[in-house]
Amino acid sequence: MRRSSTDESAYRRSPSPEGKEPGFTRGGPFRRCSSLYGRAGTGDAEDAGGSPFFGVHANPGPKAAQARHTSPKGNKYVVFYLDLSFIFLLELKRCSMARGCLQGVKYLMFAFNLLFWLGGCGVLGVGIWLAATQGNFATLSSSFPSLSAANLLIVTGTFVMAIGFVGCIGALKENKCLLLTFFLLLLLVFLLEATIAVLFFAYTDQIDRYAQQDLKKGLHLYGTQGNVGLTNAWSIIQTDFRCCGVSNYTDWFEVYNATRVPDSCCLEFSDSCGLHAPGTWWKAPCYETVKAWLQENLLAVGIFGLCTALVQILGLTFAMTMYCQVVKADTYCA
Repeated sequence: MRRSSTDESAYRRSPSPEGKEPGFTRGGPFRRCSSLYGRAGTGDAEDAGGSPFFGVHANPGPKAAQARHTSPKGNKYVVFYLDLSFIFLLELKRCSMARGCLQGVKYLMFAFNLLFWLGGCGVLGVGIWLAATQGNFATLSSSFPSLSAANLLIVTGTFVMAIGFVGCIGALKENKCLLLTFFLLLLLVFLLEATIAVLFFAYTDQIDRYAQQDLKKGLHLYGTQGNVGLTNAWSIIQTDFRCCGVSNYTDWFEVYNATRVPDSCCLEFSDSCGLHAPGTWWKAPCYETVKAWLQENLLAVGIFGLCTALVQILGLTFAMTMYCQVVKADTYCA
């Protein structure tokens, strides 16, 4: 006899305790249904609170469907937040390292410019002392009467002090404008010195001829009023280097229009010794003697020039390095 529909429904709603129903063996419809629905169907059924058997026929519950659709997005959000945190930590570390480098360069540049400024103060002080006590000391050129040792020291000291002051303030305040100004001023001085050195070695013969002619013109100002600096400079040079005149002692004959020389040319100094015979005067030319002395001390002069260039290059390096560090700090850590 055929079972009624009521009995069939009851049979489907009430499985046996062993989970084995007639017609639903492991090799029967259950395996076919599981192959159709796959693992997802089994998992959904378990999430819905039923057995795998019920998962074959029942739709997944709303919570299971929501979990299936929201879990991948949640994982993506977590990974995204972790990536942002990692990038943020890297940026913090990068900013802290940049700030540490900036502080180190800052103090080095401040110390460098402080020494630079103190050196300028010393040069300026010596120039002022020479101008106050010796007048226009060491003025030898008649074409450039203001080109004295005192004036050169005053101008050099003032310029060095100004550059050092700008560098110190720029380093302390970490000001890009002041740092760039310091760099440009120091670069201008360095290029000017390099240009003068190149021109000097390229036109040595022409400079020698012009210098001798200018010095001979300056001899006519010796002992005249208002030329104390030139008179003192020639007296010191002829006494210390034991020489007389620019080319030889006869250069003074044109100045005095007589056979005489200044007393500083005498082998043994005494009043009016320049009126004596030429045998009592120094015979060496001052220009060649001073030039030979400079060539003998060329190593010291070269070392001095090299040290000056290295100091300037070091200042340029500090200024540009700190400028770049300030720009990076403002860009990444603002």
